[in-house]
Amino acid sequence: MIRDLWQDTRYGARMLRKSPGLTGVAVLSLALGIGAISTIFSFVNGIMLRPLPYPEPERLVLVDETAFKRGSPSMNVSFPNFVDWREQNQSFEDIACYQEDGFIIGGGGAGT
Repeated sequence: MIRDLWQDTRYGARMLRKSPGLTGVAVLSLALGIGAISTIFSFVNGIMLRPLPYPEPERLVLVDETAFKRGSPSMNVSFPNFVDWREQNQSFEDIACYQEDGFIIGGGGAGT
C-alpha cells in the first residue's frame, strides 16, 4: 500500500517534469484556487461565523423611523430625534447611533 503510493508519487513527478508548461498551469491554478478559497473563508468567518464583540449580542435591536406616506419603509433617524429617544428612553439599557455612508473610490476628473 505504501509502496504503491510511493510509485504513484514518483510517476506523477516524472510526468510533471516532462511537461513544464502544463505543470506551471496546474500550479498556478491551484495557487489561485487556494488563495480565493482562503479569502472567501476569511470574509465569511469574520462577518458571519464569529460572534459579535458584545456581551449578549442576541439582545441587540435596530430601531429606525418609517415614512409610509412618502413611500419609504425605512429612513435615517435625524440626530435631534436620536437625542430625544436617548433622553426619553425607558425600555433599553442604552441607545447608540451609527451612519452608513456609501462612496465611490475612483480616479480621474469630475463625474467619476
